[in-house]
Amino acid sequence: MITAKSLSLDTPLTIGSMELRNRLIMAPMQQYKGSPEGYATEHHIQHYSRRANLIGLIIVESTAVSDNGRLWPNDIGIYSDRHTDALKRITDPVHNQNTPIFVQLSHGGRKSAPEVTKRLIAPSAIPYDGTYGNPAELSLSEIEALIDDYRMAARRSIAAGFDGIEVHAAHGFLIHQFLSPLSNLRDDAYGGTPRGRTKFLQDTLAAIRSETGRNYPIIVRVSSTDYIDGGLNPQELALMLKPLEANGLLDAVDVSSGGLLPIQPTDVHPGYQLPDAAVIKQHLNVPVIAVGKIYTRSFADRIIGDGLADAVAIGRPLLEDPDFAQKMIGPRD
Repeated sequence: MITAKSLSLDTPLTIGSMELRNRLIMAPMQQYKGSPEGYATEHHIQHYSRRANLIGLIIVESTAVSDNGRLWPNDIGIYSDRHTDALKRITDPVHNQNTPIFVQLSHGGRKSAPEVTKRLIAPSAIPYDGTYGNPAELSLSEIEALIDDYRMAARRSIAAGFDGIEVHAAHGFLIHQFLSPLSNLRDDAYGGTPRGRTKFLQDTLAAIRSETGRNYPIIVRVSSTDYIDGGLNPQELALMLKPLEANGLLDAVDVSSGGLLPIQPTDVHPGYQLPDAAVIKQHLNVPVIAVGKIYTRSFADRIIGDGLADAVAIGRPLLEDPDFAQKMIGPRD
């Protein structure tokens, strides 16, 4: 019988219909190497394949569902069928190492790159800061078109060979803007109550599911807190996610924080986001992924063994050392 205390980084983990060989995940980290048209390049092929050995899962950096929603001018995209072949050149060599790979679907909303954004949009006409400028409030027809962008991106994700999808609902980007009461002042079906503020995410996930079917793994990345009174907190967010879990719209939650406002956490220590992940885990049955300076095997094993989270994602160490995952999965430190 497997108990929580017997779990470790080595223990396989099931996300939806997929079993990961271990609980170490490569977090999505921007490469700033996409072409001006949003195509993945040779850099991406080498970068991800080099880091695929032994890790449980790779999540590719934010991949734009709209040419008007890139987070940076050199984002990669999945907003046309022409992007599919370039992305498949990433997934094939990763699969050759028996490693699953997910794509992170994103739209910047009011934080889309000004250099390549034709029309800045958001749930409400509230700017992030002076650098990005004032967004236009989305109409209902524009919301429907955006949801369809995600649906088509899901279709292309399958064609590109991705094994699952992470929906980027964190770091102040479009879906996070809908979720937070600080950036969503709408009084229609997509605002007002926590249920209304969740509707855009719910409709987006349902649209993605219409393409992928129930057995295709879908993760949602969230920001657990806006680091200010009146913003999102982990308890409220967990209750907003619970109906999505009940409806089979998500298979795991990846817990980050911040990004809605130009506010930084005051204390960024190892595991600084872990308490929020633990709160969210108390309310959900799907796996919860912790991230935030969890860089040692012993720390990761304690988190998983104590039931604070089900998996650990790492980012920056893998940028600096492509063999970091092998060292972390190896002998206990």
